[in-house]
Amino acid sequence: MRPGIHPPYGPVVFRDKAGGLAFLTRSTATSDKTVDWEDGRTYPVIDVEISSASHPFHTGQQRVLDTAGRVERFERRYGSAPGLPGAAEGKAR
Repeated sequence: MRPGIHPPYGPVVFRDKAGGLAFLTRSTATSDKTVDWEDGRTYPVIDVEISSASHPFHTGQQRVLDTAGRVERFERRYGSAPGLPGAAEGKAR
């Protein structure tokens, strides 16, 4: 690597604010905030909004969306496809 063109690469703690997970890794990301880690050293900390500890896909707590209202609004706006159940008779686009 050429010296002087790459950002510094060092240890950083990423902390999930919603899930309570924190992990130490290496990154080029930096922060003015610091945290005292389990090994007694102080590291820069970056707070993230979501991680695998709090994401609905990983936790299995998926949210149910109101898709019925969206589908009905779409069909009112564009009509349903011909030949499908509930399709408007004689209405072609």
